[in-house]
Amino acid sequence: MKKFIAMLLTVVAVGMSGVAVAEPASPMLIAQAAAPATPVGMSGMVAEAKPAEANPAATLAAPAAAAPTPAAAPAPTVNKGDNAWILVATAFVMLMSIPGLALFYGGLVRTKNMLSVLMQVFVTFSVISVLWAVYGYSIAFTEGNAFFGSLDKLFLKGITPDSIAATFSKGVGISEFIFVAFQGAFAAITCGLIVGAFAERIKFSAVLLFMVLWFTFSYLPITHMVWYWAGPDGYVSAEAADKLNATAGFMFAKGALDFAGGTVVHINAAIAGLIGAYMIGKRVGYGRDSMAPHSLTFTMIGASLLWFGWFGFNAGSALEANGTAALAFVNTWLATAMAASSWMVAEWLLKGKPSMLGAASGAVAGLVAITPAAGFVGVVGALTIGLLAGVICFWGVNGLKKLLGADDSLDVFGVHGVGGILGALLTGVFAAPSLGGTGVYDYVANKVADNYDIMAQVTVQATGVGVTLVWSGVVAFISYKIVDIFIGLRVAEDEEREGLDIVSHGESAYHH
Repeated sequence: MKKFIAMLLTVVAVGMSGVAVAEPASPMLIAQAAAPATPVGMSGMVAEAKPAEANPAATLAAPAAAAPTPAAAPAPTVNKGDNAWILVATAFVMLMSIPGLALFYGGLVRTKNMLSVLMQVFVTFSVISVLWAVYGYSIAFTEGNAFFGSLDKLFLKGITPDSIAATFSKGVGISEFIFVAFQGAFAAITCGLIVGAFAERIKFSAVLLFMVLWFTFSYLPITHMVWYWAGPDGYVSAEAADKLNATAGFMFAKGALDFAGGTVVHINAAIAGLIGAYMIGKRVGYGRDSMAPHSLTFTMIGASLLWFGWFGFNAGSALEANGTAALAFVNTWLATAMAASSWMVAEWLLKGKPSMLGAASGAVAGLVAITPAAGFVGVVGALTIGLLAGVICFWGVNGLKKLLGADDSLDVFGVHGVGGILGALLTGVFAAPSLGGTGVYDYVANKVADNYDIMAQVTVQATGVGVTLVWSGVVAFISYKIVDIFIGLRVAEDEEREGLDIVSHGESAYHH
């Protein structure tokens, strides 16, 4: 408990240091403005906004001097090619969860717990998908305040086949229903990632209750803070930009760059998992008994499905079938390959042999680290991020894990936390045009803004990391406490020894 309290205090200190950082003194006040509060699409339905995740054009640098006011942009219309691509990308992201993440995690646990992990990931995906449609989408992606949206779209109220969601190009939209599904898949896999931190000893009912609480009070507000804006079409003047920026999420308005979820997905889930590892406690026999993965074959298949699906995760976050999607696709391919290689080399040098587990873990580390940067950095930036992710996350699951003293069963924090933090910070560096990045797009001037300030952007990125660590960590702590009080977090010791497959589900993954 002392270690947990010390860790929590450390997280709070890191987070508050990020929150306290001054606004960048750059002339580029990152003012991501968007379409009017109630922009009208072709059908007359409200054209909802996109997260800033997706495109360099997702960030506006409002110039100090007002630009000439052009004519208002035409209402967005649906591009069928973009629609088709996001439909496919959404299916890719769903494939990442089931079966990708389920098999990756399942192969890493012992035989007696294989089915329990498959079940936890599968049902978490199902429950969160339902909650996303009931109230999640509304809280995350409607206008409210800087931290929460509204309840105007409960049960997807008012969304029809004709509803249009904005992209990152003026006048270009996609069907809102597919945007709902795309973002719902993100929510579901984020909650599923947490499962790996407390695998092999948690009650199934505790998993479900925790996921509902954490999704509601951590995932949704973090998503709104980082990704909510009203779309680009209202960017017709600096004055309009200022007004629209006031409706954006807290971190979006500050100018945080998160292409596909470094903060929203990976850091958010990782700190929740680490808090859970502390509060639930170590597995029986941890440090004494062998807890080696029972099937690296399944783990390799799962990692490969994750890599495949991640193309939808990252390239789909462009929300259009355009050059930014192509850039994100290539960066996702190369950063992952580099990270798998660098982890393997580090392990080979330090442990004497390269392992399949190491290569697969390195690939996931590269995927995590490139996620926030995928559409903002050039190929050299992506390769550098992958190189560093493989080595630093290798340390994260070895050296850092020992320092933290938690039984993070499947190294959720070592890979997703460390990799997510690394990627979020390096996005601020390699997004610079001078280093091959895309820079920050000015929607008023309709061009990339001048004078990109690396230190100012890294400061904003660090603030986003800190806010996410603190918010998610506190929500996770309270949520675990509530679950423990009402139903208990952990199975009995004799049940843990028998295995969760039989104890929790009355089934076995294998029959001998």
